[in-house]
Amino acid sequence: MKATFTLIAALFIQILPSFAQSQLPALTGTWALTLPHNGFNDAGWMEIKQENGYIYTSILWYGGSVTPVDHAYVYDNGMILTETRNRKTAEDKELAVTTWYSVSVENGKLVGIRVEPKIDGSGVNQSEFTGVRLPADPPRPDLSKVKYGQPIKLLDPNSLKGWKVIGDRANGWSVSNGVLLNDPVQPDHDKHISYGNLRTEQEFEDFNLKLEVNIPAENNSGIYLRGIYEIQVFDSYGKELDSHNMGGLYSRIKPAVAAEKPAGEWQTFDITLVNRHVTVILNGKTIIDNQPVRGCTGGALTSNEFKPGPIYLQGDHGKVSYRNIVLTPVVK
Repeated sequence: MKATFTLIAALFIQILPSFAQSQLPALTGTWALTLPHNGFNDAGWMEIKQENGYIYTSILWYGGSVTPVDHAYVYDNGMILTETRNRKTAEDKELAVTTWYSVSVENGKLVGIRVEPKIDGSGVNQSEFTGVRLPADPPRPDLSKVKYGQPIKLLDPNSLKGWKVIGDRANGWSVSNGVLLNDPVQPDHDKHISYGNLRTEQEFEDFNLKLEVNIPAENNSGIYLRGIYEIQVFDSYGKELDSHNMGGLYSRIKPAVAAEKPAGEWQTFDITLVNRHVTVILNGKTIIDNQPVRGCTGGALTSNEFKPGPIYLQGDHGKVSYRNIVLTPVVK
């Protein structure tokens, strides 16, 4: 009996890795996530891949950057992902809090649960989400053959005509003499005012977008293409190259060269989005050259990359000015 039990146990151990590995083909890939709506957006992103026998996973949860999870492993009919972060208590002590995700594939769709413990250990916040597998990167477009329609001036010289604040937030935006200014003034007392981002009423597919921007010292904004992909606007003059710097596709594509000017100067953007590929020319220098976009960025209005969307300008971070905003749509 003991020998039989040992044989069965050995067979089970041999079968378990094969069973686990069989889950990977259905799970690997990039996923456009739909998260519980938070009053602003419901967009997220996840990538699951296997390299050299190990599983690597990155996730975007609403805003911020795409970040790698600490551990990912196949379990039951799906996968468990964990990320551990230090959180400060009211007494300024640090506690490690581990958030975990359980994901599986049902009828070709990713379904998941996110469980985030409360820092005091009194319970958890739980969220359910779904995901749609993104197709492979499309072929690199030949920009010399792209046909354009008539340019559209998006900015009225003295009003916000054609634009609206996103969500139920304070409006820090105004237009005067052809300059669009965001001035999110905070009161001296402790109460914080949440200012809104600004979007076009019109929506667009592929296009070329030209504009000028002036970012004061230590301030931050962003230009969202179709409301999905953020081109960073940031006072990063003199900093090392990073995907969070001026002109980068936020948290995804690092500028090839540093082309930003010092804070307080007007700077020019020439941005082309065609077939999920982006080109960014900052102050006359190509810093992103027709590179594929592999998913939404933090703060996206949607994770659906296959429908028209607005141009939206980030106004909840800091002071910024824009002018001469001209969009020329691609004609198909």
